[in-house]
Amino acid sequence: MNAVDTNVLIDACDGRDPLKQERALALVGSLDSSVLLWQVACEFVAASRKLAGQGFTPVAAWNRLAEFAALMPIVAPTPNALQLAKAIHVDRGVSFWDSVLLGACLDAGVRRLHSEDVPGGRIEGIEVVNPFA
Repeated sequence: MNAVDTNVLIDACDGRDPLKQERALALVGSLDSSVLLWQVACEFVAASRKLAGQGFTPVAAWNRLAEFAALMPIVAPTPNALQLAKAIHVDRGVSFWDSVLLGACLDAGVRRLHSEDVPGGRIEGIEVVNPFA
């Protein structure tokens, strides 16, 4: 199963780099067996404020989120996600927020995370792929 990080969704809405936007949109539209992690959905709406200069409003963010959710079902974490995150953070030395995201991935059965922010490679069985590299 696949998931995307918040940065991919933001890039899909950011017109300042048309090539990157096109690649992000193509990725989101082409992923088979993918989910939208709850925290990514929440972070997307919060992070979209940096697109305000392009006329991207809170209403636009919520509407875009609905479009993304139509492509990828939203999956909420269980309490176990925090325990998984703790192990990644403490045992592997991964940053806190990356660990929380990876814990949610493990909790949801995600095996490939597309992100340009989380260091690439394999972490606890999750392949982290930078879609813009």
